[in-house]
Amino acid sequence: MSRFSGWRGDVLVALIAFSLVAALSLGVGSHALIDFIIRLGIFGLLALSLNLLIGTAGLVSFGHAAFFGSGAYAFGLLMQSGGWSVPAAVLAALTGSALLALVIGVLCVRLSEIYFAFLTLAFQMLIHSMVISWVSLTGGDQGLMGGIPKPPFLGVELARPAHLALFSAFCLALSAVLLRQVIRSPFGVALRMLRDNPQRAAFLGLSVFRYRLGAFVIAGTFAGLAGVLMALYVSGAFPTFLYWTTSGEALFMIMLGGIGTFLGPILGAAVFLFLSDRISGFTEHHGLFFGAILLLLVLGLRKGMLDWAVDAWRARGKGRGV
Repeated sequence: MSRFSGWRGDVLVALIAFSLVAALSLGVGSHALIDFIIRLGIFGLLALSLNLLIGTAGLVSFGHAAFFGSGAYAFGLLMQSGGWSVPAAVLAALTGSALLALVIGVLCVRLSEIYFAFLTLAFQMLIHSMVISWVSLTGGDQGLMGGIPKPPFLGVELARPAHLALFSAFCLALSAVLLRQVIRSPFGVALRMLRDNPQRAAFLGLSVFRYRLGAFVIAGTFAGLAGVLMALYVSGAFPTFLYWTTSGEALFMIMLGGIGTFLGPILGAAVFLFLSDRISGFTEHHGLFFGAILLLLVLGLRKGMLDWAVDAWRARGKGRGV
């Protein structure tokens, strides 16, 4: 076995990536680069958490933004109420997202395929409507106004963009290591078995409901962390975080990067954000050009970018007799 295989290799890669981000954000990084790192941490984590459901468990959720938005709102409300430190508010927000995922998951994971997908979308739309209607608590259409306090903790000043970029990168790296271990664990093996042949897995004694519910709660919790980072980034929480387009963007990121590779969603998020920034800079018809480029990439490769690269590398190796 390789010296750096397993969790040690994941930690090493995460540390290297985090060190690179630290050098860029605190050293030579421009404001645009720092901003990109923050958003990549947010949306990379959102896409990575959703791919636990899609790529590993075989469950396509259209309502993943419900947990993204709930994490943002829970964190924002707690910080605005006063008396909460950042770590305590983050932990409470993640707990809230996990409980929400548990409640929704109990009702959704018993279903499969299209019924599961649209029921998750229905719950997301319900939560979105509740947030808009509960003006006294959530601010309605205007969201949480007045900003979110960002007190320093452990030497980290989240009010500074460079420090927020480091915090965002750290959360993404740590989450990637944890999710990688989940996928490599017996729990992850069982999820893939349920994805590929649920009838046979059930025959072998695996509980389809329990394993899928566990994956749903884990994915919802990490999506809640992405929502916390988003609330820190924009210093607020808004109903668009809970809208179906946010779930759609995460799905596009996964499709761009690749469902079959672990880091594909992060690559997809990076490409998605890069294209979005560049297209917005030279045309007001953002949706038209962006949609056309996405279609060309997806239809041209017929799979995610990293999936295509891995398959091409393997084919090259077989051609050489490796």
